[in-house]
Amino acid sequence: MHRYTFNHDPRANTDAIVGGRSTDKYRFTVLADGLLRYEWAIDHQFEDRASVFAINRRLPVPEFRVKENDSSLQIITSRLHLTYNKQAFSSSGLHVVVKGNFHCHGSLWRYGEAYTDLGGTARTLDEANGRIPLESGIMARGGFTSVDDSESMLFDTDGWITVRAPGVGRVDGYLFAYGHDFREAIKTFYALSGPQPLLPRWAMGNWWSRYYAYHADEYLALVDRFHSEGIPLSVAVLDMDWHLVDDPRIAQAGVTGWTGYTWNKQLFPDPPAFMKKLHERGLHISLNDHPADGVQSFEDPYEEMAKVLNHDTSHGDPIPFDITNRAFLDAYFDILHRRFESEGIDLWWVDWQQGKHSRIPGVDPLWVLNHFQFLDSKQNGQLPLTFSRYAGPGSHRYPVGFSGDSIVTWESLQFQPEFTASASNIGFGWWSHDIGGHMHGVKDNELLVRWVQYGTFSPILRLHSSNNPWNIKEPWNLPVQYKSVMSEFLRLRHRLIPYLYTMNVRAAVEGLPLVQPMYWAYAEREEAYEFPNQYLFGSELMVVPVTSPENPTSRQALTRAWLPPGRRQVDISTGIVYNSDRLLWLSRKLSEFPVFASEGAIIPLDVASEPGNNCKNPDGIEILLIVGADGYFELVEDNGKGQTADDVHFLRTPIRFEQNSGQVTIGPTVSSPTFGLNKTNTRDWTIRLIGRYSSSVSPWFSVGQGPEIQISPEPVDNGLVLKLGTHQITESLVVSVGDADPQLDTFNPHDRIMTFLREAHIELDLKARIRSTIDREIPLVVIVGELHALGLDDVVLYPLLETLLADSRTLATRDYNSTC
Repeated sequence: MHRYTFNHDPRANTDAIVGGRSTDKYRFTVLADGLLRYEWAIDHQFEDRASVFAINRRLPVPEFRVKENDSSLQIITSRLHLTYNKQAFSSSGLHVVVKGNFHCHGSLWRYGEAYTDLGGTARTLDEANGRIPLESGIMARGGFTSVDDSESMLFDTDGWITVRAPGVGRVDGYLFAYGHDFREAIKTFYALSGPQPLLPRWAMGNWWSRYYAYHADEYLALVDRFHSEGIPLSVAVLDMDWHLVDDPRIAQAGVTGWTGYTWNKQLFPDPPAFMKKLHERGLHISLNDHPADGVQSFEDPYEEMAKVLNHDTSHGDPIPFDITNRAFLDAYFDILHRRFESEGIDLWWVDWQQGKHSRIPGVDPLWVLNHFQFLDSKQNGQLPLTFSRYAGPGSHRYPVGFSGDSIVTWESLQFQPEFTASASNIGFGWWSHDIGGHMHGVKDNELLVRWVQYGTFSPILRLHSSNNPWNIKEPWNLPVQYKSVMSEFLRLRHRLIPYLYTMNVRAAVEGLPLVQPMYWAYAEREEAYEFPNQYLFGSELMVVPVTSPENPTSRQALTRAWLPPGRRQVDISTGIVYNSDRLLWLSRKLSEFPVFASEGAIIPLDVASEPGNNCKNPDGIEILLIVGADGYFELVEDNGKGQTADDVHFLRTPIRFEQNSGQVTIGPTVSSPTFGLNKTNTRDWTIRLIGRYSSSVSPWFSVGQGPEIQISPEPVDNGLVLKLGTHQITESLVVSVGDADPQLDTFNPHDRIMTFLREAHIELDLKARIRSTIDREIPLVVIVGELHALGLDDVVLYPLLETLLADSRTLATRDYNSTC
């Protein structure tokens, strides 16, 4: 097998093909009931090689019918009806009716006409200050989208790059006609274009990156300071200063200094020892590579590269970068990269910014770099991984994505949640942003903290900034109120890894990206399209990011939200219970970030309040449980071995909640025989009942068939904690949370309102008027009316209304006896 061979099967089943005969200029392939390939070739030569977009066309043949005569052709599936006049493709001669009720948005696709879709992603956020245009995705309110694959790069039978045969009017396109069944559309997209790969567990943690000339000792001291602060890291990224940048030979050669393959020994006198120390601290290491300038004569690997490539060194001419040359690519990996990998590097950050042109017209160097770098990353025996920019549809096969150098502004933060969610519309599920922004802007500690909060609930959390000495992101350099919140969310990110890794497996195996737009789940609700920044985060959580600054009067930030229909929702940080199917303003102080879970949700966290750097499977799990409905979650872990989702050995722990009995069943944990699981494996278990503050019956648990053991619940700000102790994971635990058919407790807004009033910068007499109003023993509707009549500013009124009206079960009258 050739080193660049990869799994693909591009030739479609002949039973799925209509047309394409030796005399036909058209060919249609029914790849799925909602996916149709359409081709036009004036020379009757159709393309069966894999493209960068379509690598697997041999899919199960769906049921379809063909109706044909000399002048017309119809293809009918359960989702679409194609009509074609057998002439050169045109808007009048080729059209498809998408079945379903999409008429208000248009359900008729005509070849060549422009249609609006819901957006995909973009190649980069470089220098972006807020919203930028997005490329197309495969989701649309009209129920259909098309992808033009007519000019993309191809792979030959050996897996090497090639281009398409020239031809005027040659057409190769794909019509996705899934209506509003967006999740089925993306699964079919992955079937055609290849799945998202499984990421290694360590990629889920906190990445530290900065464009800054660190000395090795300085970098190690930085990592140690994070450790002493109780803040975990998982990836250490070294930007370009690891190699020669300011050497006078660079200027003599007339190059930029961005490309380099020689350690800067003034900064890193002993690179292997440095990387060994980082590994001992539980971190993985990434080096930045800007490869465009090739290899200069003063670089350490120059002579070895020249010998392999038969390059004349007599004049010291540089070895040019030529990614289209297979010999150069081999040497690029085997000489330029492998020597650093043998010293300890785990991940390459490939940073290509020189456009789409190469020595072969039609070959985009970024595509070649991403594809072959990902394949080569298997050489280290781990799950393959690369870190690079987006090159177009199909790029999801090469995570993680580097989104570029964004500007440090609220506008940049405001766009990133939408940008990330929309990327799932083209299957790109693992964006890594410069959390906190990269450059320019104004120092704003609140902005940094809000960005880190968003990063905690984004695919990859990578802190990054420019080499401006004032662009700092170390939490201990912030005022204490910002330091504490930022540190807590960086810890929370590592606590979330059990949940994140499970969602990582779901993405790779089931074709469901971690981040999904709201309309994927609520396609028929107009509100789902009106809140592009709000998104689903895995199977259990919904995030409403705070992307605007706090108001100086209320001392809180406002963000508008839509709670979808169905079960009640609980903000997991505050424990506030909300009724569903409503629009509202959320008001949050700096330490609060709205993340919702519905009744029946189960979210596993690392129980440690200060998790370590290594992202290993934790010794203890805290289960966040929202009572009120049945729930099920399968916690998935691995043993750190294997190169694909198919050969990784998983550890699976079922967690089930039965609402009628009020009982949680944990385990038993199961694994493949080669995992090494045995009765000596134990785990500490804790259950946190969010939004649940009391019960009429004492909770208890039992191990296996053992006796019931009483639990003394511990009250916390957002609910109750049940500590179960340490038990063998091969046994099951049954836990009664107290009552049968337990319900979320009715939310009492008094204490939260009193805290808000204490902290708000408003007139003292007005605070007294507000307190007097809400304390009156009158119906809630009257209280709301009187608050409006006070003429309060929205920034004061909205937090009061949110708290009072969150839970409709709140008593119609109030009888508050507590004091400020």
